Amino acid sequence: MTGTTISNTDIDRWQARLAAARGELEVDLLLTGGRVVNVFNGSVEGTAVAIYDGHIVGFGDYPARETYDLKGAYLSPGFIEGHIHVESSKLTPPHFAETVIPHGTTTVVADPHEIANVLGIRGIRYMLESARPTPLDFYYMLPSCVPATHLETAGAELTADDLRPLLDEPDILGIGELMNFPGAYLGDPAVLAKVALAGNSRPVDGHSPGLSGRNLSAYLVAGPSTDHECTTYEEAVEKLARGMRIMIREGSTARNLEALLPLVTPTTERRCMFVSDDRRPGDLTLQGHLDHILRQAVGQGLDPVTALRMVTLNPAEAFGLVGRGAVRPGWLADLTALEDLKSFNVVEVWKKGRLVAKDGRFTGSSVNPVQVPRSGPLPVPPLNLKMFEIPDKGQPVRVIGLVPDQIITGSLTAEPPSENGLLGSDTARDIVKLVVIDRHSGEGRMSAGFIHGLGLQRGALASTVAHDSHNIIAAGVDDRSILTAANRLVQMGGGQVAVEGDNILAELPLPIAGLMSELDAAEVAGLEERLIDAARKLGTRVPDPFMALSFLSLPVIPELKLTDRGLVDVTRFEIVPLYVG
Repeated sequence: MTGTTISNTDIDRWQARLAAARGELEVDLLLTGGRVVNVFNGSVEGTAVAIYDGHIVGFGDYPARETYDLKGAYLSPGFIEGHIHVESSKLTPPHFAETVIPHGTTTVVADPHEIANVLGIRGIRYMLESARPTPLDFYYMLPSCVPATHLETAGAELTADDLRPLLDEPDILGIGELMNFPGAYLGDPAVLAKVALAGNSRPVDGHSPGLSGRNLSAYLVAGPSTDHECTTYEEAVEKLARGMRIMIREGSTARNLEALLPLVTPTTERRCMFVSDDRRPGDLTLQGHLDHILRQAVGQGLDPVTALRMVTLNPAEAFGLVGRGAVRPGWLADLTALEDLKSFNVVEVWKKGRLVAKDGRFTGSSVNPVQVPRSGPLPVPPLNLKMFEIPDKGQPVRVIGLVPDQIITGSLTAEPPSENGLLGSDTARDIVKLVVIDRHSGEGRMSAGFIHGLGLQRGALASTVAHDSHNIIAAGVDDRSILTAANRLVQMGGGQVAVEGDNILAELPLPIAGLMSELDAAEVAGLEERLIDAARKLGTRVPDPFMALSFLSLPVIPELKLTDRGLVDVTRFEIVPLYVG
């Protein structure tokens, strides 16, 4: 039991659980024939597990109303996702829950800063309210960076005073990733005011790619306790030594597991956890969620129980989620039955003692969504071809360099081809035009630059999923295709498109804030595959070009990014000219 005030009803339920634990009452469910994974001591024990009133009450033989034979399966605590943006799945919270529960996930800690950057407090409340009726436990970290920086135009601006009333919500745990890391370590009062909301009892998530030395120390003084942006072993070692909990991220785009797995040793593993951060619906349906990361980690040599601890007990302790993260008397009966500890094939999932998934199928009750904040046509002034022109000034230009399987980018220089005094794409050198258009203010602000590594040979790709302010971002070989793509997004109210000239080859409407669909995971994944197939026909070989595109405007991840306000040198945290010299 938690809290300082206990009602008579709570006491009666507590007493009943105690009686059930002593064997004086029939338990609701007895799981037999399984092998219990003990994340406290690393052992695996063949024993029955007794469940009463949604809680584990004991082990061994108990009188029970219902008995369920696990048939030799390994019984693990339900998996806990320590850091994810649900919006990046393009699914509403109910559809997200139906998708990840069959993969063993019973709790998620999410940061709703994607929708908050579009809709502000209204977006956060939508995520809270739509998640509560689902069998999955959603907890949220309050977005600390809306907007992420002053270097882009967002749909909202949230101050500490705006966020403070949300602290009373039961599913708010703390303060979300502090992406404005220069503002934190330099002591920006507005940034510190948001961190101060956490007080001394709530966690603050970090986000400090490449930060080291004294600036890292200052960042820690500001308050963050975790980091999910480590891309090298050396970076993770330093941050771990300074007391940060390291989130080893393996998502759809940013994949850091292989580089960081050597960090996990018997000495350090209790300070590490696996997270996915951003996961597309096709990957969730075909590969899985945290079970996919477990397969990879164990396949690369990690001890299976250690791996399980990193998605159960470790995140539970990191976020103060008392009563979950282990198979223990008195704790919630959030349980995942696994075929073995190598494939991590999920056989059954129980949430608070109720079977919610079996053999890869969600068996819980469907949830009617709350009223969704659908977008209409985007408030973007009329677009024309002249807006996308880049004059040839006889100088090299800065070019964003795509880095495979990462959200960091390089900063390159090149001399794109010139025609009639205008710079254009160079498909032979894999350099194409990139534009970002403000879709929030109605002022029509936009900027243009170049991207290397996307592989387009024809046409254009465009999206309103563009972290973190989610403006329109489009990459294309020719301006006509870019204009067609951008105009289609404006008409749809947000989404993703692949076009060639005036022809729309494939599209995925995202009517909820330009980020999410009301369709289920299989339907969204199908539309995504059509998009990616269309992008393949246009020449790209990037595994998910739309996910890669979505991070090219994120001005808190080094090295060079493009926002509606211009090219951003993230290491200097300032707008820099397109032209060099």
